[in-house]
Amino acid sequence: MELPPGRTVHPPQRGLIRLETIAPLLPDGITPAIAGLLAVASFFTSALTASFGVGGGVAMLALMGLFMPVAALIPVHGAVQLGSNSGRAWHQRAHVRMDIALPFILGSVVGAIAGAFVVVQLPDALLKIVLGAFIILITWFTIPGIQRAGRAGLAAASAAVAVLSMMVGATGPIVSPILAQFLAGDRKALVATHAAAMVAQHSLKIVVFGLAGFVFRDWLWLIGAMIVSGYLGTVYGSRMLDRLDESSFRKWFRVGITLLALDLLRRGIMGLV
Repeated sequence: MELPPGRTVHPPQRGLIRLETIAPLLPDGITPAIAGLLAVASFFTSALTASFGVGGGVAMLALMGLFMPVAALIPVHGAVQLGSNSGRAWHQRAHVRMDIALPFILGSVVGAIAGAFVVVQLPDALLKIVLGAFIILITWFTIPGIQRAGRAGLAAASAAVAVLSMMVGATGPIVSPILAQFLAGDRKALVATHAAAMVAQHSLKIVVFGLAGFVFRDWLWLIGAMIVSGYLGTVYGSRMLDRLDESSFRKWFRVGITLLALDLLRRGIMGLV
């Protein structure tokens, strides 16, 4: 068949077809480009947490907050972090300290139940200041008698963190220094046990938000893509952890935690101004 004068045949735009195929699988307001950016970010933030035990969840929450509606941010972030922490706990399962993780998980169950029925309305700015100061305190100073508190103290701490998790989303920077008080001198146990503890926290969070009516089904494809890329980041980050010596890990762990806490303080103070 001859074409009219001046008309040419253009090859199929394969990339465009792929984008058109992906777009209907994504929730409203999330373009394929945004989904790709979040999936790539999930790789690097998971690698960060697998290497240094902290930081990835907060960074991921901040980035997701630029593109997602507020109502979806914490539940979707929780689902992504559940996948990321599950992958890290599995990949580093040989180093999980169940004697520490189990009481933390039991306390999380109690805290999640309390968080579902008790609504505590605290000023956001004040909450950030209190959390930031608390994180710095337990990062740089050993809490007197922490070892004597034992499993009961750890369970109580995890219950409180589970309640906070419903309000602030990323509680990894709170959990890490608490566990570090019990796991001094074993970086691999700290990272792996932190992952197992956060699996419980995020699982319970998803149950609570699901019962509250959040429709996770609309976000499944994006969550799945971010979990897969996050696991690849975990594998890469775990290799970096193997290369770090204990003193270097502890130094960068404290630096990372402190920077996150200082940012919390900054945002809290700005909120009061």
